[in-house]
Amino acid sequence: MKILLVAINAKYIHSNLAVYSLRAYAKKNISNGDPEIEIAEYTINQQQDEILRDIYEKKADVVCFSCYIWNLSYVEALVCELGKICPDSDIWMGGPEVSYDAKKVLERLWPVKGVMMGEGERTFLELCERYTHTRINIEKDDGAYENDLEKIAGITFRKKNGSICENSWREPMDLSEVPFVYDDMSEFEHKIIYYETSRGCPFSCSYCLSSIDKKLRFRNLELVKKELQFFLDNHVAQVKFVDRTFNCKHEHAMTIWRYIMEHDNGVTNFHFEISADLLNEEELKLIEKMRPGLIQLEIGVQSTNQSTIREIKRTMNFAKLSETVSRIREMKNVHQHLDLIAGLPYEDKESFVKSFDDVYALKPHQLQLGFLKVLKGSYMEEKSDDYGLVYKSTPPYEVLYTKWLSYEDVLELKGIEEMVEVYYNSRQFEHTLEALEQEYLSAYQLYRELWIYYKSGNLLGILHKRSARYEILLSFISDSDRLKSKKQYFRELLIYDYYLRENAKTRPAFAGENALGKDEIRRFYENEEKKHTFLKDYEKYDKNQMRKMTHLEYFPTLNKTVLFDYMQRNPLNQEARNLVVK
Repeated sequence: MKILLVAINAKYIHSNLAVYSLRAYAKKNISNGDPEIEIAEYTINQQQDEILRDIYEKKADVVCFSCYIWNLSYVEALVCELGKICPDSDIWMGGPEVSYDAKKVLERLWPVKGVMMGEGERTFLELCERYTHTRINIEKDDGAYENDLEKIAGITFRKKNGSICENSWREPMDLSEVPFVYDDMSEFEHKIIYYETSRGCPFSCSYCLSSIDKKLRFRNLELVKKELQFFLDNHVAQVKFVDRTFNCKHEHAMTIWRYIMEHDNGVTNFHFEISADLLNEEELKLIEKMRPGLIQLEIGVQSTNQSTIREIKRTMNFAKLSETVSRIREMKNVHQHLDLIAGLPYEDKESFVKSFDDVYALKPHQLQLGFLKVLKGSYMEEKSDDYGLVYKSTPPYEVLYTKWLSYEDVLELKGIEEMVEVYYNSRQFEHTLEALEQEYLSAYQLYRELWIYYKSGNLLGILHKRSARYEILLSFISDSDRLKSKKQYFRELLIYDYYLRENAKTRPAFAGENALGKDEIRRFYENEEKKHTFLKDYEKYDKNQMRKMTHLEYFPTLNKTVLFDYMQRNPLNQEARNLVVK
C-alpha cells in the first residue's frame, strides 16, 4: 500500500507544512499496518505533463492533494487528467480551499474519491488505517471499505454507486500531539521553513477562514523551545511562524521571543504575524533589546475606516497601532510589513486613499496593498449580495467591484499596487521617494501620477531591468511640470539610492559621469591603504581590492562626497554603510 501526499506550491522556495504534518502524525500513530507514505512537492510554474508523469511513475494506490486558493485551479485540472491515466488509484483532496464545499467539489470532479475537511492529521491517520486494513475488501467489493469510511469524521466521499456521503466534522486536536516535521533538514534545503505554535484565531474577521475555528490552541512551550533550538543549531536562515495572531496570548509570545533572543545564533530570522495594537510595554521593551534582523513583524491593518473595521468584525485600535509601529520603527532593529485590503465594505475610493495615506505615513519597510478574496465558507461570502460584492468565479475569487468601489476604481488601485511594489517595497528608491513625497499633497497622489505615466507611456506589463526603473523615474521627473526644475537634485538622489544597494562597476546611463576625477579617486584609495581613515576594517586589503569593495561618489547639488561600503550592510534593508568623507 502506497499513499502519495502531493503539494503544489506557489514557488520553489516554499514548502508545504501540512503534508509533512500529515505524514509525521500518521507514521507516529499508525496501529494496524504500515503503508508507505511519500511526499511529492511541485510548483504551479511546472508543466502539468511533467507532474502527471512523475505522479504516474510513483505508482501510488492513493493520491492526496493539498488545496489552497493559489493552486486549486491547477489541482483540479491535474486530477481530471490523473483520473484517466490512474483509474485504479483513489484521489483525495484536502485543505481550506475544498473543506467548505466538499460536496460540490465531488460533484464537479469525477475522479475524486473524497475530501478531507478541516484539520487533517487524525483524519489522514484513520484513512491510512482503513486503506491498509481493508484493501483486500476493496478488491472484493464486499462493502466493508465503504462502511469503514462512513465511520471517519472529517470526510465527504463518493460511494461506488455514485452517491455522496457527508460525514460530520472532526473536533480540533491538541496541537502538541503533532510531531515536529523537521528532523531531516535535507528535505528543506533552500526552502522557507514554516512553523506552527498555535491554531485558530481569537478574532472573527469576516473575510478570513481562521475565524471559523474558534478553539484557539497552543503548542506546549517546552516542545516549542526544543524545536526552536533545533532551528538555531542548524542555522536556518528564516523561520516563518504560521500562527494567525502570534501575540494574542502574552505569556506564549513572551516565552518564545525571550528564548530566541537569549539563544540567538546571529543568523536566523523569525517572522511573526501579529496585532500591533495588542503589544504591551513588556513586549516592546523586549523587542527593543533584540539583534537587528532577529525578528520581522507582519501587521494586518486592512483599513483605517472605522465603519469598515466594525463591519468586518475586526478588532483594531489604529491610534494604538500607529503609536506602536512608530515606536518599533524608531528602534531600527525590526523589519515591519503592513497590510491593506481593497474591496472591503463601506470602503470607497476616497476612504481607501485615506487608509493608504494613513498607513504609508507609518513608513513600514513593506506596504502590501492586497485585494479582497471572497473565500468559500467565510462570512464575507454570505454577505456578498448585501455588499453588492462581485468577484471572480475562479480562484483566488478576487473582488471585481462592490457597491462602494467600481471596477474602474479597482483598476486604479491595481496600478497603485504595482507602483508601490516596484518603487516602495523594493527599498531601492528610498531617499528619492522621500523627496518626491514632499512635492505632492499625499503619497497616494504621487503613486497615482507615476502609474498614469507608466500607463500613458505603454510601460506596464514589461519586465524592466532594475536600472531601467531608475531611468523611467528620472524621465517621469523630467516630463513633470511640477518636478522638472529639480531634475538634477533628483538625479543625484537616484544615484545615491542606486549605489546604496548596488556595487556596480559599470556606471548606469542615467548617472552620467562621476563628478570626482579619476586622479582624486585614486589618491583617496592610496591614502586609505596607508592610513585606513574611513575603511578601518580593510587592513588586509590593498587599494585595488578596497576600490572593488566600495564606491566613492561626489554629489554637486548635495555638496558632499560619499563612500559606500558594501562589506558592511544594514541587516534590515541591505543598504551599504555610507559616510560623508568630504
